[in-house]
Amino acid sequence: MKIKAIALLISLAGVSAPALAHTGTGAIHGLMDGLLHPMLGPDHWLVMLAIGAWAALQGGRAVWLLPLSFLTAMSAGAGLYSAGISIASAETWVAVSVLLVGLLLRAPALLPPAAAMGLAAVFAVGHGYVHAAELTGASNLPAYAAGFLLTTAGLHGLGIVLGRLGQTRFKWLNVAFSGVCVLAGAGLLAAG
Repeated sequence: MKIKAIALLISLAGVSAPALAHTGTGAIHGLMDGLLHPMLGPDHWLVMLAIGAWAALQGGRAVWLLPLSFLTAMSAGAGLYSAGISIASAETWVAVSVLLVGLLLRAPALLPPAAAMGLAAVFAVGHGYVHAAELTGASNLPAYAAGFLLTTAGLHGLGIVLGRLGQTRFKWLNVAFSGVCVLAGAGLLAAG
């Protein structure tokens, strides 16, 4: 299969299942559910991979500071939900983050590292909020949060590897992944 066909299939898969991680079916609780939740919808795993790739493209200390700011703010977003603080249109916030991070992958130096960290944190608050919103009343928030933070860190690490590969051996990779994120984000917004 050619690279363009693979990129098209990935983008269509991401658009065809908007916000699958937020179906509301079943009780989500505990570490295992937290580990799995970020993988259940393209809205989460695309952004988490893209944050890693963006960090790699920023280079320097941003390689670890950008993912760290995302993880910290995602925890804060989950804390907002558990404290009963409402965020309007959190799902839309998440969809917008998919679209914007895709655009930022095309111009990674557009923002200085400090601004990039701030924007990544803004994206992450929405993701953390909707992660926590999936919990049921009897769920174990600390274990669930630990799970989704571990998976997110792993996705950031994979994104860093993909971003580095896109800088060196596979120049098309960052362009293709950026396009997938933009298309998926637009699809999520259109479906939302």
